[in-house]
Amino acid sequence: MESQWLSLLDVTIDFDQSHLFFPRIVTWILGALLASILITRYRLLAPGLKRAGRVLVGREGEFDHRRFFGTLALTTAYFYLMGVLSDVFPNTGYSFLIMSVLFVFLLSLLYVGRPTRRQFVILVLNALIAPALAWYVLAQLFRITLP
Repeated sequence: MESQWLSLLDVTIDFDQSHLFFPRIVTWILGALLASILITRYRLLAPGLKRAGRVLVGREGEFDHRRFFGTLALTTAYFYLMGVLSDVFPNTGYSFLIMSVLFVFLLSLLYVGRPTRRQFVILVLNALIAPALAWYVLAQLFRITLP
C-alpha cells in the first residue's frame, strides 16, 4: 500500500518531448488571445483586413516589396544563422542573444527607413536591451535551454 502512495511522487521526463512543453502552452495561449481579439473586435478589424487583402493581390494601394521580402529574408537568416551559431556556443543561449540583437536592429532599420540620430540611438538601445532581457529571463531565471 505504501508503494502506491510513493509512486505518486515519481516524476518521469520524456526528454524527446520535454522541450516542446512551453512552446505548446504559449501557442495555445496566443491562439486563444487571437480568437478573443477576432471575436470582440471583428467589426473594427474587418475593413482593414479587406483592404490588406486587396493590397496583397495588387488591386488597391501600393505593395511595399522591400519591407515584405526584407522581413522574409531577415527572418529566414535569423533562424538559419542561429542554428549555425549554436554550434559555436552549444547550450549557452549566446547564439539566441547575438542573433536576436542583430535581428531586432536590422528589422527596425528596415521599417524605420532613414532614422534620425535620436531614432538610431533608440533602435540600438532597443536592439540591445530587449533581447538581453528575454535571454536573461529565459536562460538564467527559468533555465530554459536556448539555441
